[in-house]
Amino acid sequence: MSNLFERRTRVAFDRLKKKKSPFVYKAYSKKPKHLWLRRRKAKEIAFKRAGFIAILISACFLFSLIFSIFSVGKTSLSEAQVKLPISLSEETLNSGSHRKIIQDALSDIFPEAQTRQEKRALFGLVSRKAPDVLKTYIQENPSLLGSTQYVWLPTSSAVSVFYKQRFKEQSKRGGNISPAQASWITQLSRDDSMRLKFNVDFFTRGDSREAEQAGILTSTIGSFMTILVCVLLAFPLGVGTAIYLEEFARKNWVTDFIEININNLAAVPSIIFGLLGLSIYLNFFGLPRSSSLVGGMVLALLILPVIVIATRNALRAVPRSVRDAATALGATPTQVVFHHTLIYALPGVMTGVILSVARAFGETAPLLMIGMVAFIVDVPKSFTDPATTLPVQVYLWANNPEMGFVEKTSAAIIVLLAFMILINLLAIYIRRRFEIKW
Repeated sequence: MSNLFERRTRVAFDRLKKKKSPFVYKAYSKKPKHLWLRRRKAKEIAFKRAGFIAILISACFLFSLIFSIFSVGKTSLSEAQVKLPISLSEETLNSGSHRKIIQDALSDIFPEAQTRQEKRALFGLVSRKAPDVLKTYIQENPSLLGSTQYVWLPTSSAVSVFYKQRFKEQSKRGGNISPAQASWITQLSRDDSMRLKFNVDFFTRGDSREAEQAGILTSTIGSFMTILVCVLLAFPLGVGTAIYLEEFARKNWVTDFIEININNLAAVPSIIFGLLGLSIYLNFFGLPRSSSLVGGMVLALLILPVIVIATRNALRAVPRSVRDAATALGATPTQVVFHHTLIYALPGVMTGVILSVARAFGETAPLLMIGMVAFIVDVPKSFTDPATTLPVQVYLWANNPEMGFVEKTSAAIIVLLAFMILINLLAIYIRRRFEIKW
């Protein structure tokens, strides 16, 4: 029987061979089998190499992006200061004109500046906050009145950029240093009257029209207040909706309709949620414009579908045996969900929530639609005060062509990336710390 079966099988393959079947040619080719194995291995190696090249190209693009941001932004963490001989006479100080004292010190160092244009360029070497710095110095050292002291004062943004770039030409990079100012800066540098100091104001001040005075404190606090409102609204609503749809709701056309709309909302562009917040929260309910409250409510709408989908996927990953075992021991459906299913799904739920928050932290478009693009200097003290966020601050500074704001933009992006990395590391830690493998 076996010989007869082999003969009939051979006859059938011969017929297929006459019809030029590709399967038969591959299976019964006259070529040795090791040649076919060599071709298969060559294709596999080529596929692996293509994947490695794709990863290498992506890494090169990412490295070039990060390098360009850090190379520009790192200089914003330092500011240039100039040392001037300040005459602390009581008569001059009583007049309250600290700016006049600084101007007299500059005129004593560079007496060749005589015309009005030259004096304006000379007085432009120091920052507009220099009089406040001098006033604070005098208040902290009242015993120095009646003497002449060398005081370090901050320079203007253009001078600081020029000095940090080692006196390179500024015309190609948007600088506005005149030849006279360049010569004065060079002379001060040779006399050891200029230095670089850590820019504390970048982290302790709000936005400003002057680049050397602009900081990220206001936008950072506004970002955390906005995210706090967003999490307090989106987390309970998203998780509760997912639990109901996955564990309690009946499977009918109503739940199918809700599920389809949730999946569609997760793919809607973020600016649409900004328009929705503008029409409902601002125009209909009359909530305060450009506030952390409205911004958090808009971002909550943005990440709510993502939280629902992530929570449902985490609940589905819990084996059915856990629910059956809890039910067999007498647990009610609510106890099964909150005492067993949700506990095992918590790592996935928290990971989805944290990644959703990371997305909301970097959003800009919906916040622009509700007026959070306003110029905010003071730190918001409540959730209804005018506020802005760190991504919006980056957007505002990026529109300013001044080189000082270009530095501040890159530095703010570095801070924003640092926060995003911390949030993602937190998500990875929670998943690995509480993950249960079935």
